[in-house]
Amino acid sequence: MEVNHLIPLPSLVAVVELALLSFSSVLCVILFFLQIVKVWSEDGAGKVVEIPSDMTARDVCQLLVYKSHCVDDNAWTLVEHHPILGLERCLEDHELVVQVQASMSSDSKFLFRKNYAKYEFFRNPLNFFPEQMVAWCQESDGSIPQSQLLQNFLNSSSCPEIQGYLHLKEPGRRSWKKLYMFLRRSGLYYSTKGTSKEPRHLQLLSDLEDSNIFTVITGKKLHNAPTDYQFCIRPSKVRGDCKELKMLSAEDEQSRTCWMTAFRLLKHGIVLYQNYNVPHQRKSSLSPFSAPVRSVSENSLVAMDFSGRTGRVIDNPVEAQSAALEEGQTWRVRRLNQHGEKHLHLKKSVFSVIHRTQVWFHGRIIREEAHKMMIQQGQVDGLFLLRDSQSNPRAFVLTLCHHQKIKHFQILPCEEDGQAFFSLDDGATKFTDLIHLVEFYQLNRGVLPCKLKHPCTAVAL
Repeated sequence: MEVNHLIPLPSLVAVVELALLSFSSVLCVILFFLQIVKVWSEDGAGKVVEIPSDMTARDVCQLLVYKSHCVDDNAWTLVEHHPILGLERCLEDHELVVQVQASMSSDSKFLFRKNYAKYEFFRNPLNFFPEQMVAWCQESDGSIPQSQLLQNFLNSSSCPEIQGYLHLKEPGRRSWKKLYMFLRRSGLYYSTKGTSKEPRHLQLLSDLEDSNIFTVITGKKLHNAPTDYQFCIRPSKVRGDCKELKMLSAEDEQSRTCWMTAFRLLKHGIVLYQNYNVPHQRKSSLSPFSAPVRSVSENSLVAMDFSGRTGRVIDNPVEAQSAALEEGQTWRVRRLNQHGEKHLHLKKSVFSVIHRTQVWFHGRIIREEAHKMMIQQGQVDGLFLLRDSQSNPRAFVLTLCHHQKIKHFQILPCEEDGQAFFSLDDGATKFTDLIHLVEFYQLNRGVLPCKLKHPCTAVAL
């Protein structure tokens, strides 16, 4: 005899409620680990992303690069920006974004921006640490050998220090005091007696472990600073209290860069070097936020030259890249003239507007805005942008950084046999459009102090 085992209705309701409760608990756990972060781009647009609490600044940048279809050249960074305080800093790649956000006030925000100088000191350490500013903590007859400079900063058992004069803003006042200071692993000290580094003459100004170093972006007038080269040490857990800020001012850009770079190295040590090496290690393994893998058919493509009677494979990678750039230029021109004879009147204007699609062209920005962008994205050699000239409506300006100085070069139009050209050197070297001009000076220095290397660009999220 067959017996049907039926579950009583109250028991069935209890089972369903228990299942729903378990599902809700799992959902709450997932939502608990996801945090909402809003990131702003240079053009003022914002993007909201949901990230886990253990996501680093590098991971968020990789996510934004992927979502925004940017070129990933490992120069993108998240910037902690405090508009009221007039402070900002680039997050280190290993920092947890959610943790940093918890210490920010309501008016503060994250910016998505390039910073080519983030790890430049690993490539060119001599440019960042003037010999007269670096010394041993212990009394010694000689200075640190330049060849071992970075090793001494990264090695926790060694004790290099940065020394020199800085202006310190007095608390609650608009006056500044010039003091001789020493930056060590244990903190930033100032001497109460001239340049003496005897322990009894040293006063601790700030530790490194629980502090971050910021660039002051408001100019010297707001704080009545003695120079334009200000920076600030701010406790990590302080939200918006100006009383806790240590406002400092260096004599020039090189010394400010030295102090700020040494602060990062002494605080984070070998972790910074590991961050610097991650992009090289990532080449062998696919990042979860990297661009999709190319198909087998795409990887099997080779560069060909059909300019002769028969086609040939281009083996030289430099020649292949040049051919690809030329083909891309030809395609852009063909697209602008694809409707044939009825649009021939556009032909002459094609070369005068094609540059406006490039990431390095910034239109009618003023000189001061160009300076600001260059400083924000790291004053490394070869950082450049092009913009419209303010004084000549038919001309353009190349803004270029060299040796931490920003220089401007006018690009003038010229004409030969009825054809228009652009030139940087009074017609000695002529180009049909600005794209060709930029590509030439990326390969050749010419009349410039250095080659064009890093385009100063802004992305729209």
